Amino acid sequence: MDWDKLRVFHAVAEAGSFTHAGETLNLSQSAVSRQISALEESLGVPLFHRHARGLILTEQGELLHRTAREVFAKLSMTEAMLTESREHPKGPLKVTTTVAFGSTWLTPRIQEFLSIYPDIQLTLLVDDNELDLAMREADIAIRMNTPRQPDLIQRHLMSIHFHLYAHQNYAKRRGLPKTAQELDSHDLIIWPPDVRAPVPSVNWPLDVGEPPAGGRRPAFQVNSTYAIYRAVESGLGIAALPDFLVDGNKDLVRVLPDVAGPKVDAYFVYAEELRHSKRIAVFRDFLVKKVAETPF
Repeated sequence: MDWDKLRVFHAVAEAGSFTHAGETLNLSQSAVSRQISALEESLGVPLFHRHARGLILTEQGELLHRTAREVFAKLSMTEAMLTESREHPKGPLKVTTTVAFGSTWLTPRIQEFLSIYPDIQLTLLVDDNELDLAMREADIAIRMNTPRQPDLIQRHLMSIHFHLYAHQNYAKRRGLPKTAQELDSHDLIIWPPDVRAPVPSVNWPLDVGEPPAGGRRPAFQVNSTYAIYRAVESGLGIAALPDFLVDGNKDLVRVLPDVAGPKVDAYFVYAEELRHSKRIAVFRDFLVKKVAETPF
């Protein structure tokens, strides 16, 4: 297969249209279309179903796309390793973690890291869905559960503790429960039970103590820990929040201080192929130092 045509095919398959792929490759739509048609002709099979709303991969196209993704992921990883300086870490570094942790704890510490390592081009992807490290969607992941993918190196980074919190305005308006059973009559904010959460046992406030036979009815559900935090800040109700998210916010009060949720362990994770990467090593060491300085 012609390498240039395969590169164009990969871009089209990822983008889902000739136009968007052309923007990525700096080629015209017609040039991209001609490359794809030539590749289909040389292979003797159609790679895309063309319709008014865009492109859909054929069965043969899906097979080629899976292989192309693996090839380009490996090439990207190899390029990063070849261009990395042994003496001084430099080059791109892509990190992914949850929206709440990345937005509130990690981002404020990035300036210090980049002041130490100015030649590292750091990209942070905050996403409550897990990105595929094997496919180089990111170089490093900070995950709130044990990684399920094979061939990943993991290091325990920290233990995160959850407690119940409410805003002072909510406490003045509704009062605060003195026992876990009194949560039955309060406005609880939870993660939607039918949506996968980035941490296990996320809705433990519904079960703490002895809930009524029909269960506790939440006042509000949202699939983002950071959005839950903002809902609590607005005075909407009571929710389980990680302590790092509340740290320094004097307007939030801990509800039922002796009641704690399940501990969540966070892991620093990366692909085995990157075990000798200087960039990953210095970022890992920096985070370990920052965790040690933080009173979780």
